[in-house]
Amino acid sequence: MQDREALKAQVKKLNQQATALKMDLHDLSEDLPTGWEKILEVAQKAYDAHAALAQARRALEDEKEKQP
Repeated sequence: MQDREALKAQVKKLNQQATALKMDLHDLSEDLPTGWEKILEVAQKAYDAHAALAQARRALEDEKEKQP
């Protein structure tokens, strides 16, 4: 059960990070062409955060399926 709770906490943390990075990407897009040099950096961070979140969500679902 603790593994499941730890996974829930991880998903929550990763969700917050992914949401913040999504907003950073959105803000950057609104300011274009100013800051265009940061597009790849911000986009990669957002991509990585969302990939980590998706992986953590899958791990949580796998853990749920193990529970009786």
